[in-house]
Amino acid sequence: MRQKKSWFVFSGILAGLALALILPAQAVAASKYKVIYRFTGGADGELPQAGVIFDKAGNLYGTTSFGGLHGAGTVFKLAPNSDGSWTESVLYSFCSLDNCADGAPYAPGRRTSNAVKKGNGYIGFESAGLIFDKAGNLYGTTVGGGAFHRGVVFKLTPNSDGSWTESVLYSFCSLDNCADGADPTAGLIFDKAGNLYGTTSEGGDRITGVVFKLTPNSDGSWAESVLYKFNGTSDGDEPTAALIFDGAGNLYGTTLGGGNGCPRFGGCGEVFRLTPNSDGSWTESVLHSFTTRRNGNNPQAALIFDLAGNLYSTTIDGGDLTNCTDGCGTVFKLTPNSDGSWTASVLHKFANHLAADPYAGLIFDPAGNLYGTTLDGGPVNGGAVFKLAPNADGSWAYSVLHVFLGKPALTPFGGVVLDKVGNLYGTTGQCSGTGCKGVVYEITP
Repeated sequence: MRQKKSWFVFSGILAGLALALILPAQAVAASKYKVIYRFTGGADGELPQAGVIFDKAGNLYGTTSFGGLHGAGTVFKLAPNSDGSWTESVLYSFCSLDNCADGAPYAPGRRTSNAVKKGNGYIGFESAGLIFDKAGNLYGTTVGGGAFHRGVVFKLTPNSDGSWTESVLYSFCSLDNCADGADPTAGLIFDKAGNLYGTTSEGGDRITGVVFKLTPNSDGSWAESVLYKFNGTSDGDEPTAALIFDGAGNLYGTTLGGGNGCPRFGGCGEVFRLTPNSDGSWTESVLHSFTTRRNGNNPQAALIFDLAGNLYSTTIDGGDLTNCTDGCGTVFKLTPNSDGSWTASVLHKFANHLAADPYAGLIFDPAGNLYGTTLDGGPVNGGAVFKLAPNADGSWAYSVLHVFLGKPALTPFGGVVLDKVGNLYGTTGQCSGTGCKGVVYEITP
């Protein structure tokens, strides 16, 4: 990730004045922002880098990359109270086992993709969220820790006394040269049979990442198989986002690099599909290579479908090259054609005035509006939450719901989720010379 352009600290009055001076009228939608939990950087966790998810009872769950009992991150829960406040509890603190065999959401002493240094380790800036199974167990990945120190897939099982038990389903880099994958930076998905699927940003034949599957065995263990190894060139390099299924059982994802464009930059990235074959193998096809930086490059986030079968996501770079050296990022759409090809279109190019560098993915509301976050933008480059509303002529109306003005800047690395009444929830990481903390926030329309 590019270095932040500024980490200035504004007082509340000065920040408000600065915002009023630079923002055009009605540029920011009338929405209410509220911090529902502020991390202390201690046992409760520090630096939430992924978004949050809801359970059926309306509780929120997420992860932090530092803090906890052992300083190696946590899985946390936020429960709403009748007075509008929220109570945080830590479900698990990582690195509870020797050598962090249970996983660690950062890689001590090793730089992962898009990382910045913190102490003797690196902040990975990875958006690996959690998922539930039907029984209420939580699943996720860590980029560090495990038996071979290259990340794990873990499971958290709730106990009758309110505690949770963590188990490692798989430790990566168990094969020579990490042929089974290494450094899983993205979240997981289930298929209908209860198998798990995900990506690793490294490992494979050329250390350029894999798509993997975990199959549960009758004895409670899980068997890993590699569905595809990227070659780092034409078929993609470094998948950093979660996968999605279509109705036919095909997998879709993005790679940060590789593809047929931008050879000077190691490729601008691509959107790919994996199709299952009758013999158990999978065939990869490239749906779109980002070939020009002016139309966006380096997709970092997962894809989503609309009801018509179109794909949507973001690129962290490219688009407007005037206001950002590498481009300020885009929101793009891929439309399937009758001949099997896909047509790419750019719905929005960020220009850094209010928002820039969309790192996380998007979500739809029931009305078909898109919501997302950016890492940069605003008077202190703290990032923003934005909305794209479809117009009748096929264009999209862009608005900013919130610009972050923290002390120092609050940066939303993860995306947002909607509750049943249309409120948005997300996390930010708050970094300074004394450490990184962060918050969970709510935006009410």
